[in-house]
Amino acid sequence: MAGSRNNTVVTKFILLGFSDSPKFRIVLFVVFLGIYLLTAAWNVGLIILIRMDSYLHTPMYFFLSNLSFLDFCYVTSTTPKMLSSFFQKPEFISFTGCTTQYFFFSSLGLTECCLLAAMAYDRYAAICNPLLYTAIMSPTLCVQMLVGAYITGIFGSLLQLCALLQLNFCGPNIINHFFCDLPQLLVLSCSETFFLQVMKFVIAVIFGVTSVLIIMISYSYIIAAILKISSVEGRSKAFNTCASHLTAVTLFFGSGLFVYMHPSADNSLGYDKMASVFYTVVTPMVNPLIYSLRNKEIKDALERCKKRMFSIVTVN
Repeated sequence: MAGSRNNTVVTKFILLGFSDSPKFRIVLFVVFLGIYLLTAAWNVGLIILIRMDSYLHTPMYFFLSNLSFLDFCYVTSTTPKMLSSFFQKPEFISFTGCTTQYFFFSSLGLTECCLLAAMAYDRYAAICNPLLYTAIMSPTLCVQMLVGAYITGIFGSLLQLCALLQLNFCGPNIINHFFCDLPQLLVLSCSETFFLQVMKFVIAVIFGVTSVLIIMISYSYIIAAILKISSVEGRSKAFNTCASHLTAVTLFFGSGLFVYMHPSADNSLGYDKMASVFYTVVTPMVNPLIYSLRNKEIKDALERCKKRMFSIVTVN
């Protein structure tokens, strides 16, 4: 199946991963395992902290806890399979497993696009309409925005999956990547892929570009409102909150749009692979740090949690 194209129906693919050197594979395995464990610990820890501390039961932290949940699921959809590939050469994945992995990965990614846009709107409401913030960002609206993000994300991914399943794969079956992603699968198809190429571009525009536009419009109003704040402390707090979100947005959308907004080609797959590392592995790891390191409310919540744990240990 790995040779030239023929009439053979491909039932499984080979994931090349990152390196054929045994020593280099061990180093990469240790690095990515460490990143995965840190990602899981930080995101799950942030979710637990937000759930436990009543002071963090606000729309901002409601969305942040769901972002952490998405990031944990997002990295889990690709990293465990990637880690196993370092010690299984060649690393096979069935056609069904490949398309299933892509569906979950794509659904989570598209959902995160919508969630980041919702978080920008939340910051707009908090800074530009502080007196009406509670009324605007009601619990009902927050849940509706979250459910809407999941529904649209799953629907967008389902459309691509249905189109992908219509393609024929008759060889070669070697995926020059560490997981099953659409650009790499399009290169391997022996069917006409123009329709799916256009669909990939349109969905990238709808979810990626539209979300970025919503974020940019929200932040144009936010920046104008911040500049009107007379208190230096107030401006600093607002800028810190916005800077965290904008950093996460830049990392996620910058690398994601690079992969999905340009046509698939054999000579671009190496760049796609490196860009994919940022939005599939690095971004989920750094998001909890971005939102926590300069966040006084998170630090205060950690202190309260430590005091509660200390008091429980002391009583026992």
